[in-house]
Amino acid sequence: MTKEQEFYALFQNMQRPEYPFPNLISPFAQEMREIYYNWIDTDYTFHSEKARETHKKHVLTDIAARGLPFLKTLDELFPIASFAANGAMMDDYFDHCSHEEMCRIRQRSMAILSGQEKEEPTDFGIFRQFYLIRQRAIKCDMPQRLYDKFIASIHTLLIGYQDEKRYMKADIIPPFPVYLVLREDTSGGLPFCKYVAMQKDFRNLPDEVLEHPHILSLHTLAALMIGVHNDIISLPKELSRKGDVINIVKVIHNENNVSWEEAYKMALDYHDKLLNEFKILHEHLPNFGRWQELAYDYVYTIGIMIQGVYAWHTNDKSRYVPGGYVEPEYQGPE
Repeated sequence: MTKEQEFYALFQNMQRPEYPFPNLISPFAQEMREIYYNWIDTDYTFHSEKARETHKKHVLTDIAARGLPFLKTLDELFPIASFAANGAMMDDYFDHCSHEEMCRIRQRSMAILSGQEKEEPTDFGIFRQFYLIRQRAIKCDMPQRLYDKFIASIHTLLIGYQDEKRYMKADIIPPFPVYLVLREDTSGGLPFCKYVAMQKDFRNLPDEVLEHPHILSLHTLAALMIGVHNDIISLPKELSRKGDVINIVKVIHNENNVSWEEAYKMALDYHDKLLNEFKILHEHLPNFGRWQELAYDYVYTIGIMIQGVYAWHTNDKSRYVPGGYVEPEYQGPE
């Protein structure tokens, strides 16, 4: 039995997070999967064949299909599904790159997403995916103000990818407060929260609701819950690999000098604390006047999003298993 298999065996019967929200999936999930398989064969040719075939098994677009099941068209699902799949594959591919290299990738990505770089990239498929996000957002008539919030949150995620490299490269576990800042940024939860506004009638909500500190606090809680439940599920893999230090269980274990099992339980307790805070803030929204009912449903739909992302993690049978990950293949500047 390998060390990774030993860790999977150790945690396989431990308690997992639970959410009080329905588990749904988009009617466009299968169509999105077929597009995703084609992306990998056309835009990810820089990956080895083994990596491409492994990513196909992960069906990363289902993260968005499960997290945002109320989007009305395939065109509306496309940008967030591309973000989810491209972001996860980027994270795998660039795992060992430097802070400086990630900084350059971030700058180029944002130039494309903002429209500063107008031509379709032909040099690197990851950048073409960012181009397609912008084009499909235009195609589905995503309101500019919502698109601006969405790409600003992607920028935050890329800053997180950039800043975590100093710990990953040195194989140093960060302090808990630093972990929280990084994990809020890198979990992908913030862009998902922004895109929830594309569902139902939420695009009608004014910025006085969407940008209210109370709502932004709910976004933070959602992003952290996604980060923590991902850490809990991916822990056995990350325990057996050098540099995978951005994990709440590792941070708690390092700071509290407890067993792995106790650190796991403490991480789950922290997750449940976040969930309880989310439920309290949901039930005690500010006075949004005529937007009150819609704002309440918007927050509830963020809860459905969290459940959906978690359901992808728990339904997946290929990524969170021994040997299921794509090993980092990035060798230097593209």
